[in-house]
Amino acid sequence: MDRLQELFIGIAGMIGAGKSTLATALGQHLQLPVYYEPVQDNAYLADFYRDTPRYAFATQIYLLNRRFQQHQEIIWRGGGGVQDRTIYEDAVFAKTLVSLGIMEKRDYDTYLSLFKHMSNFMCRPSVIVYLDVSPERSFERIKLRQREVEGGISLEYLTALYEEYENFMRDISRSVPVIRVDWDTFRSVEDMAAVIEKEYLRGSFLRRVSWAPTKA
Repeated sequence: MDRLQELFIGIAGMIGAGKSTLATALGQHLQLPVYYEPVQDNAYLADFYRDTPRYAFATQIYLLNRRFQQHQEIIWRGGGGVQDRTIYEDAVFAKTLVSLGIMEKRDYDTYLSLFKHMSNFMCRPSVIVYLDVSPERSFERIKLRQREVEGGISLEYLTALYEEYENFMRDISRSVPVIRVDWDTFRSVEDMAAVIEKEYLRGSFLRRVSWAPTKA
């Protein structure tokens, strides 16, 4: 696994997909620092879910700024890292808000222009692990974890978000190796680390990984 300790691994996926859980486990297993999605200290998140149209643009800019800070820290400190949701996924959420008529097209264009300027200073992740979870399953997991700020998330929003994730994965896989995993059949972090090493070394393609259920 020595080759993995220099990798910048991005964990991607829907809300409630288990990104933080996998990021923590991979970080411990590979002895890599983990960079978590800003949730607890997010200055806009509660307002975003309370009045989404009003705070959509401010929230996206806040997240873009925080994720850019994380991204640059991973690159400049060297030695690899695991990031819980990549900066590239922020655009997925912004585009979904526009498609649902929640964010103005003008605000989205401004956001996208800023992101493109930032991208000139970013190195892409070595590999992205996409935890594929259906909108229905995502909705169930959100309800189970009972975060108060997420109480207003609808299945309609998650369905639109999933469609944008599918588009994003097709696009990003042209330049970054993407390993697509059905989280419901995922078995262990050791298996995941082995798959990352194997699939990453095969090149920059979108690959689907699945396992048969582990026997008792």
